[in-house]
Amino acid sequence: MVAENVGLYEELSAYSNIDFYGKIYGIPESQRRENIKHLLEELGLWEVRHKPVGSFSKGMKQKVAIARALSHDPEILFLDEPTANLDPEAAKIVRDFILNMKKQGKTLIVNTHNLDEAQRICDNIGILKTKLIAIGSPEQMKESLRKDKTLIELTEVTDTIVSSIKAVSRANHKVDRKKLFIDTTVPQVENPAIIRAITSVVGNVVAVNQLSPTMEEVYLEAVKEKR
Repeated sequence: MVAENVGLYEELSAYSNIDFYGKIYGIPESQRRENIKHLLEELGLWEVRHKPVGSFSKGMKQKVAIARALSHDPEILFLDEPTANLDPEAAKIVRDFILNMKKQGKTLIVNTHNLDEAQRICDNIGILKTKLIAIGSPEQMKESLRKDKTLIELTEVTDTIVSSIKAVSRANHKVDRKKLFIDTTVPQVENPAIIRAITSVVGNVVAVNQLSPTMEEVYLEAVKEKR
């Protein structure tokens, strides 16, 4: 387990911290040396392995804590807010390391408030509010919300264009300067009709994008339904 409060021995070096726990796990010395070298190299800490962790940044300490938890090569790893308060570079290194462990077949359970991160690294997501209120893959959870939107960018949005769209679609729409956001249920059918309606009144389409619900929208909807 890697807790949010890493709990390292700050007067010891990164190497010694991991080695100490490796001894507790009963790992032979030769295997400990090999494991520590591999982990610290993967996490970009090999060059500072002999420095006391008390001199490390929060991100570096987090990486040492991850290496410590993996020193005995566990099959299951619990991570509590693994990238909380890390700078973007350190957060990416930790995220990439987590994804690499997934590829190795390890089971990872991540507790996080970072919904974008959960979507990027997790195969399944559970939403907790006192109890488990929703669970599924990111794709399944987004599909359950059924709130896809089509974003159409134009050189200009006029009342004529909006009226033309209303004639072919009853979907809710929102105008934001030169952008049109339209709720869609079956984009493959609705979008072509909407584009034809725009071009029929000489609307100049710059770009069309399909927007899926964000994990934040999924979370807020799930919590609202359970109130």
